[in-house]
Amino acid sequence: MSFTVLWLQSGGCGGCSMSLLNAEAPDLYTRLRSAGIELLWHPSLSEASLDEFVALLEAIVAGEQALDALCLEGSVMRGPNGTGRFHMLAGTGKPMMWWLAKLAEKARHTIAIGSCAAFGGITAAGDNPGDAIGLQYEGKRPGGLLGDGWRSPAGYPVINVAGCPTHPDWVTDLLAQLALGDVDADALDELSRPTTYTDHLVHHGCARNEFYEYKASAEQLGDKGCMMEHKGCLGTQARADCNIRPWNGAGSCLDGGYPCINCTAPEFESPRHRFTDTPKIAGIPVGLPTDMPKAWFVALASLSKAATPQRLKDNATASIIVTPPGQRKKAGDT
Repeated sequence: MSFTVLWLQSGGCGGCSMSLLNAEAPDLYTRLRSAGIELLWHPSLSEASLDEFVALLEAIVAGEQALDALCLEGSVMRGPNGTGRFHMLAGTGKPMMWWLAKLAEKARHTIAIGSCAAFGGITAAGDNPGDAIGLQYEGKRPGGLLGDGWRSPAGYPVINVAGCPTHPDWVTDLLAQLALGDVDADALDELSRPTTYTDHLVHHGCARNEFYEYKASAEQLGDKGCMMEHKGCLGTQARADCNIRPWNGAGSCLDGGYPCINCTAPEFESPRHRFTDTPKIAGIPVGLPTDMPKAWFVALASLSKAATPQRLKDNATASIIVTPPGQRKKAGDT
């Protein structure tokens, strides 16, 4: 018996679907097939006509078609004035938010794909003219479309696969786990995100960690050094395994020369400063590593800078390696 999935898109860019299509080793279709997952409909992948699509939704709401997982990509658009008419579902005469509420009653699991669906995300940035929210959060506040106390027929809150975009593995791993019945309360963190990737920090596995240890910092984008002190990197706070589980088999934001902006967290989209700036008080970064007391960080940073090898000082503010690692001279060498 297959595990059925319905994927809908609302207020967003479609980036999570684009990322999903980059699943590799194995590819997306092989992953779904091997886990017994049946994709009932996806806006970018399905060939069904509009009439067939609407008939499918109606059959699910009527209880005639079983639905194991409802996946939403993009935020819920409540505007204007709570009517949801900023996003009407074509061919139905009803707002997408109406359909989401009805389908969530029937789906055994409801999954927010990406930070927009989870918390509001980029669509909710600034003045939020579209009144965008997540399925069960409005920014950092529980609630959203379904309400804080809502639970799926299987007894779970909305599962928030947060990220902007999501790594394809985060999505396919969760769907496979659900299909196997291998998800329980311990599999979700305090924001209902899967712990398969949020038990890590983006800092883990970062190629710049040696620079971080000695506080040898980049001064410009493109420099090789650590980007925490001056360039806004939040990798020591962000919950994700981006540098352990590379994107497209090889990269991450940090590998590409850009600081981590903590896109798996609610309200990352509105930091009140440029993403590439590190806010400071008395020269000390405001955002310190997770679980690290400020006094300890200041003391360790001072010691680290005092012991920084010249090689790291040279390379930290360069766009290429200018001083490679060298062997220490042995006694008697000339």
